[in-house]
Amino acid sequence: MRALGDPSPTLQYTSPQEYLFTLFRISMVFGFAMAFPVIAFQMWRFVAPGLYRNEKGAFLPFMVASPFMFLLGASFAHFVVTPLAMSFFLGFADVSSIFANLLGDAPNLPSEAVVVPETQEGIKVTFFGKVNESLDITLKFIIAFGLCFQLPVLLTLMGKAGLVSADGLGSVRKYAMVGILVLAALVTPPDVVTQLILFTVVYGLYEVSIFLVRRVEKKREAQLRAEGYYDDEEDEAAPAAQRPFEDDEEEFDDPLMKEFDEAEDDDEDDGQVDRTS
Repeated sequence: MRALGDPSPTLQYTSPQEYLFTLFRISMVFGFAMAFPVIAFQMWRFVAPGLYRNEKGAFLPFMVASPFMFLLGASFAHFVVTPLAMSFFLGFADVSSIFANLLGDAPNLPSEAVVVPETQEGIKVTFFGKVNESLDITLKFIIAFGLCFQLPVLLTLMGKAGLVSADGLGSVRKYAMVGILVLAALVTPPDVVTQLILFTVVYGLYEVSIFLVRRVEKKREAQLRAEGYYDDEEDEAAPAAQRPFEDDEEEFDDPLMKEFDEAEDDDEDDGQVDRTS
């Protein structure tokens, strides 16, 4: 707001409890962020006894990476996206929010800061910022970008579980680009620059996810080969005579089975009724 010409930026609230509840929201968000390591540790202590040792080793890195990526996305939204969005929105005002200075401490302000300029024609559009609305748009950006930065963590975990593959993610790359563009249009202001920034960041995270999933697949395949679950080279080199489930069936010659079959045929012949007479 100072860059747009307002010498003393001011936000207002129109209901008595608005500013107090806004402080409560800020306290809750930052309190949850500060307490998340303790909450995550207690959740891990609850889940860990039901997991095998290899499953613990698989989930623990993702639990550490998830809050880090959320913090990275929130910082990116606060320091990069929010200033761009505010500059875009406030740029529509004809003059700075000079009238908001009248609501503040006027004696402590310069005299030229509280003087309302005279106009001969037209109507000036001025920004009167509200406390709760200004906070609301910032929290939306923080939550949206924090969740978007969870994409590598989610896809890598799904790849480790065998739900997705690197080839499958690469084959739907064009659909992912369209989905990311739609997401960028929904969570950002109608500014092409901000949308391109979000698209570039999220699509870069998508490519990083493909790389991580491919590494997980190679590691899992190497582990299975080391444990001897399958070996493609030995299966291809095995002769046809040693392979099971051949098409040619050998006749099973057993004298006891032959006597049983003959006795069964005799019973069927005795029970048959001659209807020719």
